[in-house]
Amino acid sequence: MLRFEDARRLILHHCSPLGSERISLSAACGRVLADEVHAPWDLPRWNNSAMDGFALRHEDLSATLSLPIEGYLPAGVLPGAGLAPGTAMKIMTGAPLPIGADTVVPMEEAREEAGRVSLTKRPVSGAHVRRQAEDVRAGELVIPAGTLLRPAEIGMLASFGKVVIPVFRRARIAVLSTGDELVEPGEPLSDGRIVNSNAFALAAALQEIGAEPILLGIARDTRESHLALLREGLRADGLITSAGISTGDRDLVREILLELGAEEIFWKIDIKPGRPMAFLRAENRPIFCLPGNPVATLITFEELVKPAILRMMGHRRVIQPFVQGILQEAVRKKPGRGQFLRVRLSVRDGRFLVSTSGDQQTGILRTLVSADGLVYLPPEAGDLPAGAVVDLHLLGRQAEMREE
Repeated sequence: MLRFEDARRLILHHCSPLGSERISLSAACGRVLADEVHAPWDLPRWNNSAMDGFALRHEDLSATLSLPIEGYLPAGVLPGAGLAPGTAMKIMTGAPLPIGADTVVPMEEAREEAGRVSLTKRPVSGAHVRRQAEDVRAGELVIPAGTLLRPAEIGMLASFGKVVIPVFRRARIAVLSTGDELVEPGEPLSDGRIVNSNAFALAAALQEIGAEPILLGIARDTRESHLALLREGLRADGLITSAGISTGDRDLVREILLELGAEEIFWKIDIKPGRPMAFLRAENRPIFCLPGNPVATLITFEELVKPAILRMMGHRRVIQPFVQGILQEAVRKKPGRGQFLRVRLSVRDGRFLVSTSGDQQTGILRTLVSADGLVYLPPEAGDLPAGAVVDLHLLGRQAEMREE
């Protein structure tokens, strides 16, 4: 069986960015830029004042700290003339500096009276002046293709007048649950039935990373039901199935997908939980066949499916790097199989302290609900004592961690 790292490498090898679309800048936060952006002009476009105050020539202060005020410059107005020697000009934040001025004295360091300004101290030459192009020069690459657009990038694009920008498409991912035992939330629960929670958990996981889930419902344990819903799922950009991939009489997913022309890249991974996962392709569409156990479903999505879908949506950084933590309790493990542990984290002296979040059996979802991270123990690892250093991935709850 494949090691976890090799399975992820194979998946990413077979997943490529989708096409692009042009959208409004106001809707672009959280999307990925499809084309690089070069600055059309300098930023700032001219020397301007960083403070409300008085623009002047520093050399004029060699003999006096009091100058006549010869004008007023609000923001958004270009100066009509240069600054006459031996004078000052009242100026507002962001206003272009008049030609000749090289220093701004803030209001707090000056006193205005009878048409003159008197300074409380001699300023440093060039103080409180934003220089033309000190941020960005015209023609400079400011945002590479593949950049996740956050508020800072949106602000930069807006400062260059961008209204519509090219971004990679959101991935439309079909989600299919399988099994006669499943019922949808809200339907009556007769004996032996189970609520189809995986579909909603996977849909939420897809929405969290910016993808668009398409819920196909439940494939019943017949060839006809599987054929119809898997065909529908293969029309999306990708397909995720839950359960039905082991070797039982009713495990039909892989068999039907192969019949529909899919190519199997691998089946089974040397990890716990998530061993029976399969990965296939059909006409360049990735197909992720996940175990039916809710814990295994979400962990394999987090570690193996999520990076692939991020790549499909144009992200460059799709693999979350491991950080190190220190075990606060001993952990028992047999060598020979990789394992992900659900853990709670705290912080002390800038270091992550790691404790298991409870029962690690694959049927216990509560310990994933309360987890802040996942510790990865490679196949060769055995029992670990308290104090051992381990590799971990942070989950979305890390913001709740407190310094001990």
